[in-house]
Amino acid sequence: MATDRQNHPQRIALLSFPGIRAFDVSVVTEVWGSDRRTRGVPPFELRRVATDPATPIPLRGGLSLTPDRPLDWLDLLTPTDLVLVPGIEDPDADVPEPLLDALRRAHTAGIPVASLCAGAFVLARAGLLDGRRAVTHWHLARDLADRYPHVSVEPEALFVEDTGIWTSAGTAAGIDLCLHLVRTAHGAEAAATIARSMVTAPFRTGTQAQFIEHPTPRADRDADALADVRAHALAHIDQPHTVASLAAHAGMSPRTFARHFQATTGTTPLHWLITQRVAAAQKLLELTDHPLPEVARRAGFGSEVTMRQHFASHLATSPRDYRNAFRHTAGNSPIAR
Repeated sequence: MATDRQNHPQRIALLSFPGIRAFDVSVVTEVWGSDRRTRGVPPFELRRVATDPATPIPLRGGLSLTPDRPLDWLDLLTPTDLVLVPGIEDPDADVPEPLLDALRRAHTAGIPVASLCAGAFVLARAGLLDGRRAVTHWHLARDLADRYPHVSVEPEALFVEDTGIWTSAGTAAGIDLCLHLVRTAHGAEAAATIARSMVTAPFRTGTQAQFIEHPTPRADRDADALADVRAHALAHIDQPHTVASLAAHAGMSPRTFARHFQATTGTTPLHWLITQRVAAAQKLLELTDHPLPEVARRAGFGSEVTMRQHFASHLATSPRDYRNAFRHTAGNSPIAR
């Protein structure tokens, strides 16, 4: 998604139809429906799009949703905008064919399309996931794969992107995807500001696998120790860390630490650490004028070359190009000093 919003705010189309989940509607509304311009977040235009805007849509729990735009509003969107499909209560429920046609037209026009949770079934029904990677709630992953054999289902991912189409796992992973879409379009600081107002993490690493099994009391104690290690690493992100040094902080052997870390977070300690370093560098590039070698040092990469390599693999861009795209005025931000 492009970052030029000079002509209009980014427009977000929330597809609205019977059977969508109230939680997902609330997440989308919280991320894109609040005015946070005084805190440096760009404005958005969030619209609830339906086949019949005059008819309220019932939601579970006695709630209802009032659409405010017809389906042909999607024809006004550009590739800098976004179409969102919330999760659905029943993957077997019918979806209006005009809505499926509108989704196909939007994707053909190059507009990013994203679904939350079981909304992947809607994209699959529209044929948009054929030959693509996708994810849904882990409990529904096998069902999605069985119904749509041309879809490459990745059951453990939190969210997946494939050629302009995004899908996410269940519930909280929908928040992860929404914040990532903000981060992609507007930079890490905008996403972090929204996350702070929602009292949630700007991003999570790992997979759905960490949520499938219930932890034992021993696993809870290990999780507390690992949380302390992660907090320690983030507070000293500029320092060199190894599996051995992190394990020592947790009071575990490196082998035990690595095993429990992956079981708890769904990723390896080093992959998690690199992801955190990339995030720290993103923030520094957005909010400060530090030269690239200093950004690399403060983010713990050690060298600009190493930082550039990780930006290429994680963000498909360079630190310099990232700064040019998402540079904000440093002002009196503490990080700028």
